[in-house]
This record gives sequence, structure tokens and C-alpha cells, in this order.
Amino acid sequence: MSDPILDEPRRRQVRARENRLFHDAARALQRLGMSPNQISVLSVVFAALGAMALVAAGRQPAVWARVAWFVVAGGCVQLRLLCNLLDGLVAIEGGLRTKSGEIYNELPDRISDSLLLAAAGYATRWYGVETDLGWAAAALALIVAYVRALGGQVGAAPQFCGPMAKQQRMFALTLACALSAVEAVAAWPARAMAWTLGVIVLGSALTAARRARRIVRELEGGGGPVI
Repeated sequence: MSDPILDEPRRRQVRARENRLFHDAARALQRLGMSPNQISVLSVVFAALGAMALVAAGRQPAVWARVAWFVVAGGCVQLRLLCNLLDGLVAIEGGLRTKSGEIYNELPDRISDSLLLAAAGYATRWYGVETDLGWAAAALALIVAYVRALGGQVGAAPQFCGPMAKQQRMFALTLACALSAVEAVAAWPARAMAWTLGVIVLGSALTAARRARRIVRELEGGGGPVI
């Protein structure tokens, strides 16, 4: 069984993989005895901490407590992404390919997406629909990943196109955390998280549709430009 972490044509193209600092970090983790699978599981730990921070931010009346929790949440989102990057690099640097690598490569991502996006809906209460938007964003993130996996199952090339793939979703959520902290300090209405979740929902729906269209066109041998 091929491992998507090591199978280059089936890997998501991430420019940060070319950064020497990340390769050095991967080698350091390998020297510490950490396996790619352990790093993948660690990403879920950071996602869970980020989710708790988002929920805590929504329950804090004190401005600086809200700011602190939003900063923690944004940091945990980025640490989750860092783990997603380093697990593949550790596998490549150390040749630590495992038969269960595909499971550890995919399942923690789905758990992390669900935790963070659903929790983001509890981080603010301005419009009254944030909770629904959070759960919708979490569900659509799963659908986006499912469409990609389904394409691979039926023999199509893996689709990583956006506009709201994993990296874009997490960038948007990190930005929303930063803007929410600014809103709290400036005593502005807490709108950033709700608007961001709305963008993630719409973008994820479009992403799922684009991926499905590309897969169908490939399987049917369709010509013309691919949208």
C-alpha cells in the first residue's frame, strides 16, 4: 500500500516543505524518537486545545481574557498545521514508512478540522447563527476531504484545489482569531468570527463542487479547461 506522505504525486503541494528550517526540525524530532504517526496524533492534541480556547473565549466577559484565549486558539491552529507538515518530513527524512501511515495521515486531520471549526461557532455571539455556521463549516470540511478520498478510490488523481482547502480554512480561522482579539480590545462588535465562518462555509461548498467536477471530468475523459 502506498503512503500518501511518501508518494509524491499524491501529496498536497506545500511550499513550506522546501524550507530548510522545517527539515532541521524534522530531523530533531526524529532524534528525539518521535514517529510520524505520533506527530500526527499530536496535531489532534493541539486542535483540541485550540477548540477549548475558542469556547473559553466565547464565555469570557473580561476583555483581556478573551484576547488571551483568542491568541492561544490562533497559536494552536498554527501548531496543528506545523504537525501536519512535520509528520511528512519526518517520514521522508527518516524513511519511517508504515502500513498504517495513510490512516494516521488522514484521520487526525478530519478530527482536527471538526474540533476547531465547530468550536469556532461558540467563540462569539453577535449574530446568533455562529454556532450553526461552525457546525456547517465542520461538516463541509469533512465533505471536501471525502470528495478527494472518493476520487482516489475510483482511480482519479487526488484533488487538492481550493478555494477553501485545509490550509485556507486554517489560515482563515487564524486570521479570525487575530481580528476577534482586535475587536475585543477596540470594543467593536464581535463580527469577524461569524463572517469568517460564513466565508469558510461558502468556500468549502465551492471547493467540494470543484473537486467533484474535476474528478468526474477525468473519469469521463472530458476535454476543455478545468475549473
